[in-house]
Amino acid sequence: MDKVCAQADIFARLDALARPIVFTNGVFDLLHRGHVNYLQNAAALGGSLIVAVNSDASAKMLGKGPDRPLNKAEDRAAVLAGLASVALVTFFDEPTPVELIKKLKPEIYVKGGDYDMETLEETRFMRSWGGDAVAIPFVDGYSTTAIVKRILGG
Repeated sequence: MDKVCAQADIFARLDALARPIVFTNGVFDLLHRGHVNYLQNAAALGGSLIVAVNSDASAKMLGKGPDRPLNKAEDRAAVLAGLASVALVTFFDEPTPVELIKKLKPEIYVKGGDYDMETLEETRFMRSWGGDAVAIPFVDGYSTTAIVKRILGG
């Protein structure tokens, strides 16, 4: 759990991280092969990967369903922190991590290939200070929603 920290504490830990810093975010409700592949590829783009996890309230704003997230933010963060590819995990309460990105100013922002990077506010802010925004190819067949449907027999 030493990789998990509150936003207020993250800045004190930045100097210890290898550069360039890669930043990504998500709910990561049921960690699956698609997530792990994505995080490994994201980490390979730089020296350290920071993952910002949607708080439970933030995840509910995304409209993934009334029972989502299935796991509490602290539990989702603990699972992510156990991955070798992840250097640090923090949380955010807003629908997007824009405010956190503005504060951290990572060198690289990453999302899955199912996002159009050119439409994201995060991309605009990254480029405003010379950072980069990268889409990692989406791995078809892996999603928390699909796993939940399969569990429920749908």
